[in-house]
Amino acid sequence: MTAQQTLPVVVIGAGPVGLAAAAHLMTRNLPFLVLEASADVSASFRSTKHVRLFSPWRMNIDVAAARVLESSGWLPPNPDGKPTAGELSSEYLQPLARALAPHIRFHARVSAISRRGFDKVKTVGREQASFLLHVLSDGREEQLEAKAVIDASGTWATPNPMGVNGLPARGEAAHAARIRYGMPDILSSERSRYANKHVLVLGSGHSAAGSLIGLAELAQTERGTRISWAIRSSKLQRIFGGGAKDGLPDRGALGSNLRALTEAGRLELISDFQVEAVSAEQDQLRVHGSGSRAIAGLDEIIVATGARPDLSLARELRVRLDPWLESTEPLAPLIDPNVHSCGSVPPHGHRELTHPEPGYYAIGAKSYGRAPNFLMATGYEQARSVVAALAGDVAAADEVQLVLPETGVCSTDIAEPAQPSACCAPKQQPAAAACCR
Repeated sequence: MTAQQTLPVVVIGAGPVGLAAAAHLMTRNLPFLVLEASADVSASFRSTKHVRLFSPWRMNIDVAAARVLESSGWLPPNPDGKPTAGELSSEYLQPLARALAPHIRFHARVSAISRRGFDKVKTVGREQASFLLHVLSDGREEQLEAKAVIDASGTWATPNPMGVNGLPARGEAAHAARIRYGMPDILSSERSRYANKHVLVLGSGHSAAGSLIGLAELAQTERGTRISWAIRSSKLQRIFGGGAKDGLPDRGALGSNLRALTEAGRLELISDFQVEAVSAEQDQLRVHGSGSRAIAGLDEIIVATGARPDLSLARELRVRLDPWLESTEPLAPLIDPNVHSCGSVPPHGHRELTHPEPGYYAIGAKSYGRAPNFLMATGYEQARSVVAALAGDVAAADEVQLVLPETGVCSTDIAEPAQPSACCAPKQQPAAAACCR
């Protein structure tokens, strides 16, 4: 065996998808190492431990991970129960990390990936060179070699900014102390931050809906709490979701509850609002929109506008990304939110995730780039397929099967007249079979 063949596969990130990849590597007896930047597994889940997931346990446990855990005496939870993010971490991910402990390094942040002896430009002999990772570990910089790299670092640490143009709004950094990204724990640990305050929530996805519902519950006891909600469009059907038609009932209920709050006037909805700037107004904030529109008298802002991948890690690798989604080019047509909203993503695996740099894969939420609505079950199937490909089991790698629950509302329901082909299946399928309803 060559030196490269004896090197480990390095997995970046010890979240659910990264640990699933590790479990599949262990099952196939491939040497591997997991590098995690934080002090424990599932950092993003721990930061949102109060949030209850839409999907039940049976959708949130990887099959290879379950085999690894069961060999140590672990008993799976009720498959139909719906865990919080904290319960998923404590009852599944942390036991899995203990089972994989000899192969995990914490406080190990990957800052860059390349090929040993090769920059991005050099071609001849490139595929025979090992991967080289720059790692910051407890303040020390070191280099590690790998046979292949599976990047499951996610997108949670790089949230989208407030600005409508994809850039931070003017003044966003200056007022960062009063701006929170993601899903704060409104009803518990961060209650005092939002009680009896005027809070603006920006965003139209599930995170925004969850925060708005939490604020409405807070306002029932903290009567001085005022809620404003700003969205960039005027179309609410996709935001409110499919209700009872949603394949995940709790996801459907979230949209229905948000619709009820809006119709009851328990929050102020500002539609067609494009954020351009944030400024101080005495001891409060003013958010400026396009034209002369503004939202004034704000105490706190919650930005729930999604997240984006950190592309800097692979700057010296030969990656080919879709120019607007920042996923791989083959995956982009399957997940583009401009034309897909049903929740049903056609099965995909290592072939759709392959880059011109052999042996490098981004999986999990990072594989979707800027596209929203990623489910863990998708990442688990990606991990299984990619590891099978790395093991040389092409038949297993190609046998990708994935059925995701639909949202109950499709782009066919909400498309503009200029978007006649708004279905959620690959374009090569017959039109009669291509829509999601």
